[in-house]
Amino acid sequence: MELTYVSKDGEEGFPGNLSVHVTFKLPSDRNELWITYRAETDRETVINLTNHSYFNLAGEGNGSILSHKLAIYGEQYTPVDEFLIPTGEMRDVHNTAFDFTHELEIGARINDSDQQLKFGLGYDHNWVLEKKNATSSPQLAARLTEPKSGRALEVLTTEPGLQFYSGNFLDGKVRGKGEKSYEHRSALCLETQHFPDSPNHTNFPSTPLQPGKTFHSTTVCRFSAK
Repeated sequence: MELTYVSKDGEEGFPGNLSVHVTFKLPSDRNELWITYRAETDRETVINLTNHSYFNLAGEGNGSILSHKLAIYGEQYTPVDEFLIPTGEMRDVHNTAFDFTHELEIGARINDSDQQLKFGLGYDHNWVLEKKNATSSPQLAARLTEPKSGRALEVLTTEPGLQFYSGNFLDGKVRGKGEKSYEHRSALCLETQHFPDSPNHTNFPSTPLQPGKTFHSTTVCRFSAK
């Protein structure tokens, strides 16, 4: 399935007519969802595309995600200010509430006194992903597991960042396809991306797109169960 959208010149203040194509593919022999992004512009602009799907591996409406275990393959994250805008710093995660270099229950440190957690009311931050090699193929960014069901989700991407959002602002008003309410921290997002606010921080990976060039990005969601 392919979705397309044209963002007109000046929409939300961005220059250029931007043509975006997003393809969703389910390979027949693997439990994977491939999301491929492609975009072109007629004026120099900046671009940062992601997917905001919510996950609860226990099943929709089946409690919080705090007992899920998460590993994120990055040793730095980008701290934010009180408005959740990155400050430009890339901070080491070790010995902090943001250390998911080894699989950890999401709820283990989510209520710690760290000011960053207070800003986001939990996790709503971008991780700097490790790049094992220079390949353009998707590389492993995160692994999520739900102990009771045995279900697991691996996220692979060609992008340099991953935004982990722990559903802090869900309040039951949103309902899913089964009409079950999305309560506080009942679902999470693992959003592959360039770092937020990249154009305003020269030390962040750049996001410009020139006329005649094509933006490409791929994310893979790989599912399994024990």
